[in-house]
Amino acid sequence: MFETLSQRIRAAVDKLRGRGRISEADLKTTLREIRMSLLEADVNFEVAKAFVNAVQEKALGAQVLESLTPAEQILTIVYEELVQTLGGEAKQPTLKSEGNLWFMVGLQGSGKTTTSGKLAAFYKAKGRRPLLVAADTQRPAAREQLRILGEKVGVPVLEVADGERPEVTARRLREHLTFDYRDLVIVDTAGRLQIDEALMGELAKLKEVLRPTETFLVIDAMTGQEALGVSRTFDERVGISGLILTKLDGDARGGAALSARYVTQKPIVFAGVSEKIEGLEPFYPDRLASRILGMGDLQTLLEKAKAVELEGPLKTPGEITLEDLITQMRQMRKMGSFADILKMIPGVSRALPPGFTVDEKAINRLEAIVLSMTREERRDPRILNASRRKRIAAGSGTSVQEVNRLIKTFEETKSMMKSLAKQKGRGAFRNPFGR
Repeated sequence: MFETLSQRIRAAVDKLRGRGRISEADLKTTLREIRMSLLEADVNFEVAKAFVNAVQEKALGAQVLESLTPAEQILTIVYEELVQTLGGEAKQPTLKSEGNLWFMVGLQGSGKTTTSGKLAAFYKAKGRRPLLVAADTQRPAAREQLRILGEKVGVPVLEVADGERPEVTARRLREHLTFDYRDLVIVDTAGRLQIDEALMGELAKLKEVLRPTETFLVIDAMTGQEALGVSRTFDERVGISGLILTKLDGDARGGAALSARYVTQKPIVFAGVSEKIEGLEPFYPDRLASRILGMGDLQTLLEKAKAVELEGPLKTPGEITLEDLITQMRQMRKMGSFADILKMIPGVSRALPPGFTVDEKAINRLEAIVLSMTREERRDPRILNASRRKRIAAGSGTSVQEVNRLIKTFEETKSMMKSLAKQKGRGAFRNPFGR
């Protein structure tokens, strides 16, 4: 997501690079292009206008026209304003020692049920004892879906029966908590394909009875301009304390992320970044702004690396094997796609061509080649004669040429690492492939 917006903003600012001075007309032209890129990304007109006006005011106030590096100064101002538009400082839900009850609201198809399961998994991993409440009686499969998610993450699910009154639901919930203590209750409420009076009335009544400590509006980041009306109506009729964006890994233009927070003035607390149960991350405005501007996101990358324990003991270049390579590849896949990982590295994102992707099928073929080798062959590729390479190609469904190419690249990488180690006077190298 945001790839087109990122490219357009960077292209507008890059036109100013290399200039010693810029005129006010140059600045207005750049800001006009930025405004157009925001509108094309489905950002609300009012939001785009306010954003550009704020950047222009700061740019003139910072005397960018007199600067020797106007492009860098404007980029800094755009970044700072993006951070503010997205919420400023990162905010997470307040959790008490007990009595936490969260309401999940939103339109049908926004991802409420899946997000409820992800939240349960997220906080269970942090030592909490969540309980899921399947209160969506409008969508037939909703309760079954939440039940499956609950089983997957090891969290119990209390199901609301068809036609059950809110008072009965509240009583059943109290009874459940008396014999099964839980310090976080997540209620998956009903949704509709569009907002209507019946939906708002049901949610308002259920909220009045259950008295949640937090009410989160779940928004599909691919809804575009529609997200504004949805956000405003839910906040006015039900009252929300925060936003959760789903499908932030999709190919939508992403205007909802920039617009919803501006309209409601409520913080975005989480973002869904994949369909996996662990694909939910706390929302950091500064990190997303950095990604949008192609500045990378090293902090998130480091956190992902730490989560999958990428670090290993020191190895000299001569000790690195193909087993290390396959181990590292598998660990990196837990962090996301290879293309996404590259874009998080500062400086790399700007160097990548528009529409850059990594051929995941090629990665799969590489993995198949290594797995088709014996342990002895992985540890010492020098023993791979013609017959062995032919066997590996047949076993991996690839060609001998691909096997040869992999071995050649691997050996060249080891040689390069040895050379670097000698130049830097080191006797050991951090193994970039694995353990």
